[in-house]
Amino acid sequence: MENMELECKSAHKSFAMPVDSEHKATEFRVFSVSAPHMRAFHLSWISFFACFVSTFAAPPLLPIIRNNLDLTATDIGNAGIAAVSGAVFARIAMGTACDLFGPRLASSALTLLTAPAVFLTAIANSAISFLLVRFFTGFSLATFVSTQFWMSSMFSAKVVGTANGVAGGWGNLGGGATQLIMPLVFSLIHKIGATQFTAWRIAFFIPALFQALSAYAIFFLGQDMPDGNYAKLHKSGEKHKDNMSDILYHAITNYRGWILALTYGYCFGVELTVDNIIAQYFFDRFDVNLHTAGIIAASFGLANLFSRPGGGVLSDIVAKRFGMRGRLWALWIVQTLGGLLCVLLGKVESLSGSIVVMLVFSVFCQAACGLTFGVVPFVSRRSLGIISGMTGAGGNVGAVLTQVIFFRGTRYSTETGITYMGIMIICCTLPILFIYFPQWGGMFYGPSSKGLTEEDYYMKEWNLTDKENGFHQASMKFAGNSRSERGKKNGSAPTPIDGTPNIIV
Repeated sequence: MENMELECKSAHKSFAMPVDSEHKATEFRVFSVSAPHMRAFHLSWISFFACFVSTFAAPPLLPIIRNNLDLTATDIGNAGIAAVSGAVFARIAMGTACDLFGPRLASSALTLLTAPAVFLTAIANSAISFLLVRFFTGFSLATFVSTQFWMSSMFSAKVVGTANGVAGGWGNLGGGATQLIMPLVFSLIHKIGATQFTAWRIAFFIPALFQALSAYAIFFLGQDMPDGNYAKLHKSGEKHKDNMSDILYHAITNYRGWILALTYGYCFGVELTVDNIIAQYFFDRFDVNLHTAGIIAASFGLANLFSRPGGGVLSDIVAKRFGMRGRLWALWIVQTLGGLLCVLLGKVESLSGSIVVMLVFSVFCQAACGLTFGVVPFVSRRSLGIISGMTGAGGNVGAVLTQVIFFRGTRYSTETGITYMGIMIICCTLPILFIYFPQWGGMFYGPSSKGLTEEDYYMKEWNLTDKENGFHQASMKFAGNSRSERGKKNGSAPTPIDGTPNIIV
């Protein structure tokens, strides 16, 4: 009874949302705060938003900070690189922590542990200290991994692209909001009577406090899975406590995760780069004032209100008819168009033209991020956390490389660096063509002629002993629920003899 959904009840649990056999919500109701599904959604994006605000609180105030700390162009470039490089390994570690301890504990712990770095920005007095606080604050961006893991744990295949897209997009919105928030807070403090060099320091207490409060909210109000927290599920035996080496092995040997990490480096990585450079770019090149530069820069990040969620929604829409192949095609097309627009942005010489192209570019760049995480949840069921972490870390690696190559020092003008960045986007998006799922196909080829099923694909992550102990049952349920990735044209296939029927309760 594949399509049966009950609104409220299952054998053991009651939910406010319709759920599938894994108790994942099959609908996404953005205005609901019902526990545990929609509460997890709102807690995750708000916390990630707070971390984004903290990480990019410095760029809109750089014209003041650089005068106070006597920062050179190289110092500013190094600090920008530090802000996004810290999260490279933190995101991989976060993926592992989510797999082993659950997204609630992993997210709240990192958010709280990095909040002191934001407070300490107020006492930075040199280029080195400024670089260090930005480096440690940037670790908080690893909460993106817990956000995507949490949504993939709470929402079914039919709506997981939308859930991931909206949570990630609204979190990324912090990168744009901080371009408005920090100049405003700075101005208010300055008008009250503080000097400029004191006002920017006091301003950092606002994002620091916001971040700390969001950590406590997740810890006390959140829940790891639809059926409860990891500790409780492990204790009751409802969830197998997995082996880290096995999780890591199945993640690093799945080439699809590596390709998505590369391509994500040139959508989300580019977004991080732009967040770091765009305010100063408009301030220096077009001679606008600090407030105006902040507004222009904010418009790039604020597009996340609809662009990244739009990418997730688009991924789910094309999957309904074309399955996984549709998700891959949509990702490649949107990200390639984003690359072309980035090239154009570096060539436009007028202020108004640059703003228009930047806005259109932001939509495609951020939509590609949402489309990426419409694919990620299907790469691996057992190693979902590490795959999410690898992909997220790829975004930070792309940001680091791009800033080191094009925006550090004076080798290239900023506009030339933007053009070259667009070319890299186009080139690094091409490997999507090589992603192939034997049960669903790839961009140019259909499913394997061997008749492999979803169960065949996901059961390869478990050995015979694991299966005898029943550890694979969650993967079997996920395999059944992911048959929608075949698309309408392929229809359905009989459940394997040793499988678990896809009954949605």
